Amino acid sequence: MDCIFCKIVAGQIPSVKIYEDDRTFAFMDINPRTDGHCLVIPKKHSPTLFDIEEEELQAVMATVKKTALALKQALNPDGLTSFQLNGRAANQLVDHYHVHLVPRWAGDGVDLRHALQAGDPEKIKATGARIAAAFSK
Repeated sequence: MDCIFCKIVAGQIPSVKIYEDDRTFAFMDINPRTDGHCLVIPKKHSPTLFDIEEEELQAVMATVKKTALALKQALNPDGLTSFQLNGRAANQLVDHYHVHLVPRWAGDGVDLRHALQAGDPEKIKATGARIAAAFSK
């Protein structure tokens, strides 16, 4: 497998590890948006949210919480941005499920906001109904 994150977990590529347990691995991002920007990944390879097993996802989210608390303790940020991308259309660059944790400070210059666009209420209702119906399939 040619997955850079799997190679990091296996110790084949160096990383700055900040936490590890039997299912998850947290390490510093080498292209940080702010000081403390880190990633939390499952050790078991799963490309996206669509692919990850529920137990692995739960383990990742537990580590996300632990890591967020460690960031708060160590760096005392004003806030924290967490995000997770799935597929090229969403700008996912590494095909291994991962959650970004980005400590934030007032005036840090990082702009991850998007402009709000008013939606068509009827289209929102119709799309919502299609999604709700998919839960029963």
